[in-house]
Amino acid sequence: MNKTAPPPGKVNLRTPEVMSLVQAEVERHYRSPLVEYLQGTGGCLSAGGLTVRLAKAFGFCYGVERAIDLAYATTKVFRGRRIFLLGEIIHNPEVNDQLTALGIQRLQEHEGESDLDNLHASDVVIVPAFGAQVKTMARIAQIGCQIVDTTCGDVMTVWKRVRQYRREGVTSIIHGKAWHEETKATASRAVGEDGSGHYLVVYDLAETDVVCEYIRRGGNKEEFLRKFQGAMSPAFDPDIHLQFVGVANQTTMMRGETEEVQRRIRRAIADRYGSEKLPEHFRFFDTICGATQERQDALREMLDRQKLDLLIVVGGYNSSNTSHLAEMGESRLPTYFLKNAEKIISNAQIQHWDLHKGCEVITDHWLPEENVEIGITAGASCPNNLIEETIRRLYELREVNVAAMLPLHRD
Repeated sequence: MNKTAPPPGKVNLRTPEVMSLVQAEVERHYRSPLVEYLQGTGGCLSAGGLTVRLAKAFGFCYGVERAIDLAYATTKVFRGRRIFLLGEIIHNPEVNDQLTALGIQRLQEHEGESDLDNLHASDVVIVPAFGAQVKTMARIAQIGCQIVDTTCGDVMTVWKRVRQYRREGVTSIIHGKAWHEETKATASRAVGEDGSGHYLVVYDLAETDVVCEYIRRGGNKEEFLRKFQGAMSPAFDPDIHLQFVGVANQTTMMRGETEEVQRRIRRAIADRYGSEKLPEHFRFFDTICGATQERQDALREMLDRQKLDLLIVVGGYNSSNTSHLAEMGESRLPTYFLKNAEKIISNAQIQHWDLHKGCEVITDHWLPEENVEIGITAGASCPNNLIEETIRRLYELREVNVAAMLPLHRD
């Protein structure tokens, strides 16, 4: 293989010719006439003692659609060249498997970092919607690969904020999951290439309270550093780097929780330095993804307005925004988090992800025998065809042919 290539530059992947091919292929793989029909008729389907209700907002967001479009376009524009993807394009196994079927190779991870050693200058590398760490991007550019960057605009907005914090000497306190690709990418911008900045990742309100207590009163530094090992910048010193802080977030976290993180840290800073000194010690910007919030709001509205017997959440198990939808459901009614329709085994059994155990479990007697009303939602990385398959499977259990109920046909 030729291991060299012309110097990479900006390539317009979204020409009308390319996008017409991409659109046809994407629709063939992910479109659902059934879901589109339900969206246009109130989102409700009822037959055989089973009523299914779709949340008003669910499934693919613009950022995910754009990332998938660019990945498909890459296979059209760079035919004959090796194409690699950093990890997963989005957190949905079916979508990632589909890209593999198109010839896109996945760069394997070792200890949380992609293996770049086998890349050549002639290769094309797709950066996923979550973005990538600064050092990873620099290494790919050094090799000379053509980069196709699908990073979501909402994620880049967070990067802009933490870079601003760094320039001002502000420590970024990031509400997120330290192991998540997006948070890793954001944290790398908080530090910067010169290593001048600092960050601390807090996962939940319990960890936030630990930080707040240290801000107010100090404490055992060694114990603090052990607790947040792997979730803070190199040489992080809580005695120094918690004096001037700015809150940011992983875009797919729960808005209410991020706002509470912000409120608690703000109060702790005010308690330590006085309210009049807040501008000298605290910063905050709202960087929750609009699509994430829209799906959370739509689910909340459905749970408030409809008398549901249970909720099904469809999506990848490692999808942060999908997991939060499942958490919302769990707090209100029986909720089953499925990656696809195959997990609906029978009327008697369903296989689903247990958020607390971190694994799949099987629940017996999950579906009531009499009239039942089921709510369905899906994360921003879930395609409509998986939602359709879930609906069809539910009606199969009641021996109802969905196709016979609706004025639909597949081309």
